[in-house]
Amino acid sequence: MITAAAQGNGFLSPTGVEIAFVLVGLATFGAAAVTVTTKQLVHAALWLVVALGGIAVEYLLLTAEFIAWVQVLIYLGSVVVLLLFGLMLTKAPIGRSPDADSGNRLVALGVALVAAAALVWVVVDAFRTTWIDLDGPVQGSTKVSGEILFRHWVLPFEALSVLLLAALIGAIVLSRKDTPDSATHAAPATDEQGQR
Repeated sequence: MITAAAQGNGFLSPTGVEIAFVLVGLATFGAAAVTVTTKQLVHAALWLVVALGGIAVEYLLLTAEFIAWVQVLIYLGSVVVLLLFGLMLTKAPIGRSPDADSGNRLVALGVALVAAAALVWVVVDAFRTTWIDLDGPVQGSTKVSGEILFRHWVLPFEALSVLLLAALIGAIVLSRKDTPDSATHAAPATDEQGQR
């Protein structure tokens, strides 16, 4: 039985790509854990860059080059940049933020564990007998991914565009928000003009 498992696909004979996939996955998981546990907002955004970059590397290891570049362009190039702009425009503290923790760590941990278990169960159940042939034709090419994306995944694709639009509008609203100081300084000038 061990010989048969070693000759075919299985956990007893991992390839270099599979080992790299596990190592990058562990690094990505570590970066994601630091992202949600750090008390420094700027550090959280930068660790999010590492986590999303690790996911892009995982896509590359799965021979999905097009999806990897979409991950880099959309998430690293758009969402994280908008997050950093939002942090800078709202004058986020540079150091540790003691008020960044809401005190619901146990509830958040429980929800995260339940969501992770459900996600792992769904993925394992859906792809239990599916194997990616790394030596065969490229599965993640632009042609194949484009056909699947615009035939079966049009609605999530449009939802992602709405998400990016909402993030952009939020950054604009935060940047144009009047502070109390600017409102009090602007009021006397208006009164003087009204008296003249």
